[in-house]
Amino acid sequence: MSTAFDPSMSIGHSRQTLAPAGPSAADTLPSIDFGFDDLRERMAKFTAKFDAFIEQGRKRVLEERNQFRVNMAELQEDERMKRRDIEIAQVKMSTYQQTIEKEEAEKREMESAIASLAAQRDSHIAARDHLKAQIAETQAEIDARLAAQRAYMKQKEAQSRYNVPELDFWITNLCLRIEGAGKDDRLKFVYTHIDEKNWEREAWFELVTSSRNYDVKHCRPKLERASVERVLEKVNETRELVVLLKGMRELFVEAIKS
Repeated sequence: MSTAFDPSMSIGHSRQTLAPAGPSAADTLPSIDFGFDDLRERMAKFTAKFDAFIEQGRKRVLEERNQFRVNMAELQEDERMKRRDIEIAQVKMSTYQQTIEKEEAEKREMESAIASLAAQRDSHIAARDHLKAQIAETQAEIDARLAAQRAYMKQKEAQSRYNVPELDFWITNLCLRIEGAGKDDRLKFVYTHIDEKNWEREAWFELVTSSRNYDVKHCRPKLERASVERVLEKVNETRELVVLLKGMRELFVEAIKS
């Protein structure tokens, strides 16, 4: 038959069993000081140092983070300034390039204008030299004609001293008068009494005296040039004016009769 378990009985029995019967062995052991107070003090100091270390580390981290943010802000500002400097440099470069292109265009225009002016100058110089040559040639021709005219006039004056009576004779006998032809180197010889039907009718010719050989330029009525040339050839051979006067009168008479 089983017996019921009674906790109170068990505890009381246990207490009765564990109750000291006299002084215990622990009471007879010497007391030992483990230094808990010192340990607590040391732990407190360590905790304080550790807290201070953590606080310093936190401050250092905060300072480094703040410095990093400042550095990043400075870098960003530097980057912004550099971008701005780059933009300004690009604008200046674009302006400089445009200025260079404009100057190059102006240079080309100036070179073209200079080349055109140089060509005009060369053309003007060539024209001037040509005109100078023409002027010199004309002046030489004028001088030659003046010299020939002066020589002719001298010869004519020299001959007139001896031929005035003879010339008057032929003027009277050939019914001739001498007039100016409007030019210094020409004389006009006018005949009358060459037409039996009209004695007042006139015939004339212009004698050119600018060269050594005589030449007839104009005449009325018109004569055949070949006939005039034959008369002039005889005159230039003999150098006698009366040959021309008589020959031209005969040609006029024949022309009116025909």
